[in-house]
Amino acid sequence: MLKVGLTGSIAVGKSFVVSVLAELGCVVFDADKIAHSVMEPGRAAYNDLVKEFGEGILAADGRIDRLKLGPIVFADAERRKRLNEIVHPRVIEEQNRLLAEAEARDPRGIAIIDAALMIESGGYKRFDKLIVVYCDRETQVARLMKRNQITREDAERRISAQMSSDEKRRYSDYEIDTSRTFDETRQHVVALYQQLRRDRQTSAD
Repeated sequence: MLKVGLTGSIAVGKSFVVSVLAELGCVVFDADKIAHSVMEPGRAAYNDLVKEFGEGILAADGRIDRLKLGPIVFADAERRKRLNEIVHPRVIEEQNRLLAEAEARDPRGIAIIDAALMIESGGYKRFDKLIVVYCDRETQVARLMKRNQITREDAERRISAQMSSDEKRRYSDYEIDTSRTFDETRQHVVALYQQLRRDRQTSAD
């Protein structure tokens, strides 16, 4: 199985790219959803997060409220680092389990893990190929403002808190620019999928 990491900064269009790859037949996993699962009550990360950040991050039902946790970690690099130290090892462990299951089902398939912090965490090194999704800065700001219903100032701050797209692109094997139309982006993703199929065949030979 060809194991591919896919990453990009916030609001650059990763979800659309991943959806097209899924349509084309790739097995896709969202690291953010995996992170949600490892932060559920009863899972190891849950207890560590409550101990670290306090019960103020909990919703009424006892689950971790990411809208409460978010402002704490976005405003403080050290707190963000601590969050990542708690969550990332559990996420990687779960990713490995899911990838092993997918490979057992289809040894000649293509599996995609979509993770925003794959480069920062060093997790990208586990994959055969790395795709970086990006768009121009103004498009990114506009998308984030619209998606999260936040001000330009808040959007700029959140984008600046992450590694820049230019820096991420230095690590890529392949890139997808989503700055233009959905149709143009789709065409680029289809071409990339064909290349991944060739990569899979090469690795199988």
